Amino acid sequence: MDERSSSSRLLVALVTVLLFGAIVLQYVCPGSDCQLLRLGSSAQGDGGGSPPSRAAGAGDPYVAEDGALARFEPRFHFDTSDLDRVVDFHIKGDDVIVFLHIQKTGGTTFGRHLVRNIQLERPCECRAGQKKCTCYRPGKRETWLFSRFSTGWSCGLHADWTELTNCVPSVMGTREPSETRTAPSRNYYYITILRDPVWRYLSEWRHVQRGATWKASLHMCDGRAPTLAELPSCYPGDDWSGCSLEEFMACPHNLANNRQTRMLADLSLVGCYNLSAMSENQRGAVLLESAKRNLRRMAFFGLTEYQRKTQYLFERTFRLAFIAPFTQLNGTRAASVEVAPETQQRIRELNRWDVELYEYARDLFLQRFQYARQQERREARQRRQQERRRLRAKVLPWWGGPGKGLKPTKTPQIKQSSATRPTEPKQVEVGKNQENKVEGELEDPWWEEEEEEEDETGTIEDYIDNVEQW
Repeated sequence: MDERSSSSRLLVALVTVLLFGAIVLQYVCPGSDCQLLRLGSSAQGDGGGSPPSRAAGAGDPYVAEDGALARFEPRFHFDTSDLDRVVDFHIKGDDVIVFLHIQKTGGTTFGRHLVRNIQLERPCECRAGQKKCTCYRPGKRETWLFSRFSTGWSCGLHADWTELTNCVPSVMGTREPSETRTAPSRNYYYITILRDPVWRYLSEWRHVQRGATWKASLHMCDGRAPTLAELPSCYPGDDWSGCSLEEFMACPHNLANNRQTRMLADLSLVGCYNLSAMSENQRGAVLLESAKRNLRRMAFFGLTEYQRKTQYLFERTFRLAFIAPFTQLNGTRAASVEVAPETQQRIRELNRWDVELYEYARDLFLQRFQYARQQERREARQRRQQERRRLRAKVLPWWGGPGKGLKPTKTPQIKQSSATRPTEPKQVEVGKNQENKVEGELEDPWWEEEEEEEDETGTIEDYIDNVEQW
C-alpha cells in the first residue's frame, strides 16, 4: 500500500508540474508561434552540421531550374536601381501593365497566368470559348492589363517595343470612359519574357513549319509600315509549311533571326527596316544596346528557363500573388528536335545579337533574384528581432525585471569608527553603483545576447546568400 500511495503521489506531482509549466508557457508565449521553442530548436541545430535552412533544397522551391552550374558568378555590373525592382502599382488607380509578347518564349502561358492565376479583389472575367478576358479595376470599368488575353492585339499582332510605346497610350485613351479621358497621365509598366535563343529559334521554325505566318503583324515604325523591298518574304506562297531547317536558316530576311533584340529595341534609331541606312554590324550593335537599355528599364522581365524565379520576381515587383505556382516544362516541341552541334553553332551565329542579349538578361535576372532574396531575408531577420524585443518585454516582468520593481540588494552595515567611516556622498555613490550592477545583470538576458550575435553574423549570411545554389 505504501508503495502504491507513494507512486500515486509522484504521479500527481508530475501532472501538477506539467500543468503549471503549460500555464507558464501560455502566459509567456500565448501565440501558436512560440519564439522560445523556435530559439531552443535553433540552438540544438547549431550544435553540429549545417543549419536546417542551409540544407540543400530544404523547403526552398528556387533550386537550379536549368541544371546549370551550382554557383552563379555575375559577369555584368548593375546599380542598385537596376536590381531593386519594386514598383508602386496602383490597380485601383490608372496604372497599366503592358505585356510585350515575343513569339515562342512561353508568352502564351505567362499571359494566361496574368488573367487566370492572380489573386485579385476583382478577378478577370474569362468565359468559356473566348480567348479574351475582361480585367477591370475594382469599382471601375477600366482595364489594368494590356495584353493579348485582355485587350487583344490592339496594336498589331505581336507588337514590338517600338509599336507598343507609340500605340498603347492612344489606344488606352480611346478605351476609357469619356468622363475620365482628361485624367492625368498614367504609368505604363512594360513586362516581357525571354528565352534561350537557340531553342526559341527552333521552336519558331517548328511553328512556321506547321503553317504559322504572322502576316497580320504591322511592323509600324516612325508612323508607317515597311515596304515590300524593305521587308521581303522568305516564301512565295501563302505560308512556309513543311520547310526544312536548312531552308529556314538560309533566308537572309527571316525575322526569326535576332527577333528578341529587334522586338525590344527602338527601331527608329537604325532607320526602322531600311537596311541601307548603316552597315549590318553597326545596325546590330545599336539595336543590341537599345534592347539592353529598354530591358533594364522595364518594370519586369522573366526567363522561360526559370519559371519559379520568374513568378517570385513578378510577385515581389508588383505586390501581386499568383494562386497556383508556375511549373517548369522542358518537354517542348523544340526540345524534341535533335540538332547537331554544328547546326546549333550556326543558329547561334545567325542570332549572335540575341545570344549576347540573353546572356546579359540572364545575368541581370539572376542578380535581381539574388538581391530580392537577400532583401527578403534581411526583412525576416528584422521581424525576428522585433519579435524578440516583444518577447523580452513579456518575460522580464515574469522574471522580476525592472517592470516588477525588483528591490535592490541591501549591503550589510558594518560598524566603523569615525576615522574610517566614509563620507555621506560616497555612500550614495556606492549604493547607486550596486543598483546599476543589479539592473545591468537583468537587462542582458540570454535572448538579447543571441540577438546581438545575429546582427554581427548578418554579413556572413548575406555572403552565404551570394553563393547560394541556383
